[in-house]
Amino acid sequence: ATWNGNRYAVTTNSGTAALHMCVAACGCGAGDEVIVPAYSWSSSATCVLQHNAIPVFVDIDFDTMNIDVNKIEAAITPKTKAIIVVHLHGLMVEMAPVLTIARKHGLKVIEDACQAHGAEYMGHKAGTMGDCGAFSFNQNKNLCSGEGGMFVTDDAMLLKSAQSLWSFGETNTPSESRDYHVYAMGWMYRNNDLTAAFGRAQLSKLDGYLAHQIANAQHLTANLQDIPGLILPVEPDGFKHNWYNYVLRFDMASLGVDRQLALFRDQIVKALTAEGVPTMVWQKFILPAMTVFQAKNGYGGGCPWSCPMAEPVDYNLAQYPVAQEHCDTHTCLVMALRAPNGIEVMSLLAQGIRKVMTNLDQIR
Repeated sequence: ATWNGNRYAVTTNSGTAALHMCVAACGCGAGDEVIVPAYSWSSSATCVLQHNAIPVFVDIDFDTMNIDVNKIEAAITPKTKAIIVVHLHGLMVEMAPVLTIARKHGLKVIEDACQAHGAEYMGHKAGTMGDCGAFSFNQNKNLCSGEGGMFVTDDAMLLKSAQSLWSFGETNTPSESRDYHVYAMGWMYRNNDLTAAFGRAQLSKLDGYLAHQIANAQHLTANLQDIPGLILPVEPDGFKHNWYNYVLRFDMASLGVDRQLALFRDQIVKALTAEGVPTMVWQKFILPAMTVFQAKNGYGGGCPWSCPMAEPVDYNLAQYPVAQEHCDTHTCLVMALRAPNGIEVMSLLAQGIRKVMTNLDQIR
């Protein structure tokens, strides 16, 4: 909490658990709708289902890969209770318009900062601008404790609600004796001492880790920016990227590819791998295309969508063209920018990427 600038923080056994605590703390429940970006990790949306509420997807902005803030307001209905913003790949969402919209409509703002440790928007760290937020500390994260997460907030009432969910529906804090009485629905989202201690030790090194990644990203960008057909990740003015993922997109139009985009992308990824560039397709499906949403099979019997308190929600995939284009044309370097890899490794990665991109005729 001190490092990030939050008043309260509760350690959890995963980032997914912390997200569920956010949804519960914000009072989302049966029939309520929560706005979510159409492209993210599945937990950004399934955490809404976990509390019997309904995700409503909004397309993304192609440049930032985050939720398109200009499309949020059109998705708001009388059932909307909260907005989940996902600071994807370590770049924060443009929070000022989101907060303005939320205040206008009386909505809570949940920050999914699971990939955004240390990222900033206009000098504010991820997890400090919404009503509450969630972090993840699993094996891939910039702050890694093997597994684990964190719920953060400045609101004492949200903290109390989240803590009830955190420990079996009990209301006792860790410093109080337990009466083993269940006051509300609860789960077991507590962390354990071993992973918490490991994470605390890693926290003392986090600023150094992030500085290392930023230097690597800057070097990689400088060595890739002149390659035709390659779209590099952006860092807009006023933002501080933590470079959790370094995402490449392929400009299929300039490459003369107008169909089966994902198939051609996969061929490029295969060639990059052969050159020693460890890239991967981070998500092969946009969220609303996943079976749980298309079949609406969350709890069986159509719940929560069939709840008598709910309104019909449409997951027509034509509503999310930007998310789909991004999904079909991207690959990313997930771990390559991490220590101990340095400038020498970044130069080798750039050489491999350049070699593939200048010889695409050999993989068509």
